[in-house]
Amino acid sequence: MLAKESVEKSFTHNTSSDISNRHLLILYGSQTGCAQDIAERIYRQARRRHFKARVYPMDDYERANLINERLVIFICSTTGQGDEPSNMRKFWKYLLRKNLPNDILNQMKFAVFGLGDSSYVRYNWPAKKLLKRLLQLGAQNILPRGDGDDQHYLGIDGALDPWLKNLWEIIMEQYPLTPNLEVLSDDILLPARFRVEFIDQKFDENKKKTNDDEVYARLVKNERVTAHDHFQDVRHIELDIDGAELKYAPGDVAVIRPKNLSEEVNEFIKMMNLSDIADDAFILIPNDEDHKIPPHWNFPLTLRKLFEDYLDIFSTPRRSFFEFLKFFVTNEDHIEKLKEFCSAEGQDDLYAYNQRVRRTIDEVLQDFSSANIPLEYIFDMFPEIQPRQFSISSSLKAHPGQIHLTVAIVKYKTKLQKPREGVCTKWLSGLVPDECFIPISISRGTMGLPASTSTPIILIGPGTGVSVMRAFLEERIYEGATGMFLKYILFEVLKTIKIIILIIYSRKLFVFWMQKSG
Repeated sequence: MLAKESVEKSFTHNTSSDISNRHLLILYGSQTGCAQDIAERIYRQARRRHFKARVYPMDDYERANLINERLVIFICSTTGQGDEPSNMRKFWKYLLRKNLPNDILNQMKFAVFGLGDSSYVRYNWPAKKLLKRLLQLGAQNILPRGDGDDQHYLGIDGALDPWLKNLWEIIMEQYPLTPNLEVLSDDILLPARFRVEFIDQKFDENKKKTNDDEVYARLVKNERVTAHDHFQDVRHIELDIDGAELKYAPGDVAVIRPKNLSEEVNEFIKMMNLSDIADDAFILIPNDEDHKIPPHWNFPLTLRKLFEDYLDIFSTPRRSFFEFLKFFVTNEDHIEKLKEFCSAEGQDDLYAYNQRVRRTIDEVLQDFSSANIPLEYIFDMFPEIQPRQFSISSSLKAHPGQIHLTVAIVKYKTKLQKPREGVCTKWLSGLVPDECFIPISISRGTMGLPASTSTPIILIGPGTGVSVMRAFLEERIYEGATGMFLKYILFEVLKTIKIIILIIYSRKLFVFWMQKSG
């Protein structure tokens, strides 16, 4: 491990004249954190090239300042069926304003990298539309759009690595370094974004902090609706939001911020040798004014609370994790293996070790047991727990003050002995009704019912896709659906388990949850 003093000395502190014209803005739209990780990776690469770089989610950036930017890199993921990620939608809506002049961004040079899956029809649509709109507004594209593809055998990195190589060649040609500067080697550790300061203050376990659009909903029901001998555990979950100013319509999505299980966090703390300070209160201090602390983090924090509520220590680490980890191991074999993983030639081996088997951060640190990560670097290495989205399976009119969800518990096998489990659904499956409160917000959906109840609808909902169909049907029941006699078995949720039968007859629509067949 590098001492803090040597880390600080290893980074070149530039004079303002050296970087006065080297400004770079990196904007990302991310749903699961992958685009954010790439944006932060580009940020670190920019710092090595002595750029004054800034990185923001698109919706957090002050859009009116865009006309003053000279060089911008856009990283844009895809969600749903070719939709923009949630933290890009306000920015995109702004760009679509009809009163924007077609030369308003003619001072801007830019590049776009999209993340998507080529098995979908609308592959990388947000990135494609963003590129087209920026050109319409006069911006100058310096590099062909990069299209990251989950179907590539190396995942997104298969397209990202060559795109980044070309990007920096073009940028460095247009913004060459002054004679007294050189690109910092990847063997030099950059300073951390934050520093940790322990304080003499008691941590308040009962204090809760949420985002502005978030409320705490009481868990009312957590019931398995699939047969107990079936491989798939599907839950019917009911949440009480009575008294909260939270409105939704059929087709909308519930956004839940999950937690890590306390017993697993305790084991992680022991492995990290942090037990002695795990319950001491601390605050975070940014090392740069552009480094923002997430607004919903509840300070002062403890490391135990940090790992339970905020950091995704049981996710599959991204490549940037290994790029940091190589600085903090002492075993020679570990050092060599991590250097290999971080090299261009070692990407096949890294993919086989990490992504293919869905290895977790916790498991990687067990394998590289000589690691001793300084506290300030865990905020650069460990990603934040991302909110999860679930289609709402109820009508607010039919169930005032409630939200219903239909959730498939994620659990599957890879070549590793221990089954892989979803962080959110594992947490949800163990929650006890009337004892738990869940942080939740609403995201507007892309589907909705016709305005007239007489308009015929055909609903197809494979698997837990039936959840949004249930919401549509409950809404139609409440509004008084009309029509001729129809009988559908919409979808057998899983073989030999409960079946949904929908009947519309004489202005009434009935929904039956039939018990296990056979």
